[in-house]
Amino acid sequence: MQTILEINNLKTSKMKKVLSILAASAMLAIVACGPSAEEKKKAEEKRVQDSIEAAQRNADSLAALEAAMVQDTTAVAAEAAPAAETAPAAETK
Repeated sequence: MQTILEINNLKTSKMKKVLSILAASAMLAIVACGPSAEEKKKAEEKRVQDSIEAAQRNADSLAALEAAMVQDTTAVAAEAAPAAETAPAAETK
């Protein structure tokens, strides 16, 4: 019959092997879960395309804002012109 010490050594030895295999499997799983080169390339292309679209939207917004400002300025000037023509006539009396 085996002694208790021999049984403990045998259990420890088997446990070390099992834990070593589990650790190696876990490391492989972690490495395998990362994105592939193709996925990284697609993600980079999407990021660049999104940046271009965002810049285009900003440019469109600025152009619309400038057009609105010009339109507002023109409307204010058009309203002020008739008032300026009638104001001196009132003062000449």
